[in-house]
Amino acid sequence: MNSLQSFHTDEQKYRLELAACYRIFALMGWTEMIYNHITLRLPPSVCGDESHFLINPFGLHYSEITASNLVKIDLDGNILDNSTYPINPAGLVLHSAMHANISGAHCIMHTHTTAGVAVACMKDGLDQSNFYSAQLHNLVAYHDFEGITIDPQEAPRLLKSIGTRPAVILRNHGLLAWGETLPLTFSVLWTLQRACEIQVATSSMGPTLKVSDAVAAKATKDSFQFDSSKGAGQDLFDSLVRRVDKLDSSYRS
Repeated sequence: MNSLQSFHTDEQKYRLELAACYRIFALMGWTEMIYNHITLRLPPSVCGDESHFLINPFGLHYSEITASNLVKIDLDGNILDNSTYPINPAGLVLHSAMHANISGAHCIMHTHTTAGVAVACMKDGLDQSNFYSAQLHNLVAYHDFEGITIDPQEAPRLLKSIGTRPAVILRNHGLLAWGETLPLTFSVLWTLQRACEIQVATSSMGPTLKVSDAVAAKATKDSFQFDSSKGAGQDLFDSLVRRVDKLDSSYRS
């Protein structure tokens, strides 16, 4: 088993950030047993011109993940840090395609939350009818379900579906977000998740009051949480890291 100190100093920082994020997901109930993934592409200071990223070890619950047991792999899924843990092929296909082909996809998060899957199963998808969905105007992409994501041939179609939109609804499947930083990606996913939760809550109550495109466009413009130049999501993420640290800081090992 590797120790955190055995990794490059810059890599240690990214490992700690990603491990903290896994514990935050566990705290918020965004887990799906041992499945789903959060990945983080490492910068050139760690891996030079190669594309390497960190992924969760397959078989561990998010509450068991630590900075040192995260697995470093290349785009082909080769394990690069002598980890004894395997990785989930479903995570490799989807995440490697995005890390390789979307320049801003330094972090990718994928969930199967109840509200997220419920909205993903709805014919019309996300309804522009609440405070959170209004902040996602023209930021949501949709990708049709093709089964469990283990077929590399799906990758070009997935990339075409996503384009440049950072919030993704995988139809009949779940939610996905990507961004230039982990806190920014978390902010996007949190907003999408909240929008879905409220939609599920209101869908049984009758017709919803729609937000106009003009108002939604303004809401999205006024929301700074999607602007990486302003450190979007950092304060939110840091507050949750502090909460995790108070409960269980073992992810730092």
